[in-house]
Amino acid sequence: MEEENQVWDLVNLPSGQRSIRNKWVLKIKHKADGSIERYKARLVVKDYTQEEVIDYEDTFSPVVRIISVRLILAIVTHMDLELYQMDIRTVFFNGELNEEIYMDQPLGFETKR
Repeated sequence: MEEENQVWDLVNLPSGQRSIRNKWVLKIKHKADGSIERYKARLVVKDYTQEEVIDYEDTFSPVVRIISVRLILAIVTHMDLELYQMDIRTVFFNGELNEEIYMDQPLGFETKR
């Protein structure tokens, strides 16, 4: 799959470079009746292994919980305020890196070089 989507290139780690570790976040989505709707998998970086000035400059991952959206909508309705909505391209999916990043192979996708 990774080759088809051109998600990453498998390379040898250059000397003097560090690789960033990662982990899979697995989740089971259920239907209202409790049956399984689908399985979800997300590959995330263990960013706590990064060191300031060495591995990164700024990191920010905006994630909103539905309870927060509902609370804001309730406040707007209660106070008769105007609410504006806009779409913003997410950095994670659409961002472009200016530097090379090296990451360990994800568990289950290990390939020998």
